[in-house]
Amino acid sequence: MSVPVSQMWTVATYVLKQRWSGRKQYPLVLMLEPLFRCNLACAGCGKIQYPADILRKQLTPEQCFKAVDECGAPIVSIPGGEPLLHPQMDEIVAGLVARKKYVYLCTNAILLEKHLDKFTPSKYLTFSIHLDGPKEEHDFAVCREGVYDVAIAAIKAAVARGFRVTTNTTVYNNASAEALRSMFDTLMDLGVEGMMLSPGYQYEKAPGQELFLQRAQTINIFRRILGQAKRRWKFNLSPLFMEYLQGYWNLECTPWGSPAYNIFGWQKPCYLLQEGYAQSFQELLDTTDWSQYGRASGNSKCADCMVHCGYEPTAVSETFSSLKGLAWVARLTMFGAPKRPVPVALPTKTDNDTLADGPALPIVELPVLTR
Repeated sequence: MSVPVSQMWTVATYVLKQRWSGRKQYPLVLMLEPLFRCNLACAGCGKIQYPADILRKQLTPEQCFKAVDECGAPIVSIPGGEPLLHPQMDEIVAGLVARKKYVYLCTNAILLEKHLDKFTPSKYLTFSIHLDGPKEEHDFAVCREGVYDVAIAAIKAAVARGFRVTTNTTVYNNASAEALRSMFDTLMDLGVEGMMLSPGYQYEKAPGQELFLQRAQTINIFRRILGQAKRRWKFNLSPLFMEYLQGYWNLECTPWGSPAYNIFGWQKPCYLLQEGYAQSFQELLDTTDWSQYGRASGNSKCADCMVHCGYEPTAVSETFSSLKGLAWVARLTMFGAPKRPVPVALPTKTDNDTLADGPALPIVELPVLTR
């Protein structure tokens, strides 16, 4: 099991409570960004492309706690920048754990071994290690040699100390499905609790624009990555989101499900698009025209996005709000995914619906299982 039963129960009861109360827009994961500065300059990252005066700023622990209390989400993800560059990160984490929030501290792991003594193992704390592939692929993605080895050493050290450890992999259009599948075996051998995967999103300020995937490319590469998955692989992803990435389940974006809070306030409309800020979470909900976002809206900025922060909350909600979703998740959990044909190569040209050198990739809704 990739997450503790207590966390699964907390999320399930939270979602059901929101549904029973008639609340349609509720947060599942708060994306809390205490700072933007980083000790890497990855080609696909748009978060560090700020002037120096902005990169020097950071949230105080009190500002972090206020945002978490205001939002109310059961899970808090702390991305960046590099969170371990914040001098009070241990204090922030301790305050969130005291609130019984499930915290995922996202780090490139360069500083993790140095700072492990500042943290206490807890079911509420997970170190989410950034790994974009095996050694050569990862070091290329982060634009620095040797980072993969540092991350692997940090994973071993954290696991040995009793910490929960997951990994976070961003998939770009130069990804090797075979290399990633090999990496999954390595991570399972290291004792990693679960692996998170997500296609890269086209940050406007990211220097490596040529790395980003179009929608059909995303479906193709994830069918190759996840097709005929080994039972020993554990993913920190909802089963319906994994089906969605492969084009076997239809989901629509719910950007309020993973709201983002940073030094500017509550980011509109989501963690990925920066179109203004609200001063409170309720203001974010009330003043954002949500109909203008997501693939169904026709917004060109959303056409190719299949990122976890927009679709994972939808998948979780659908799991607990429909018999069809719950039945299919139960089937996937007990028996694994059915055998399906796996594409042999990435397309050379794409549009949003078909492969130029292969068959169409339909988005199909799977039937409810019957006994």
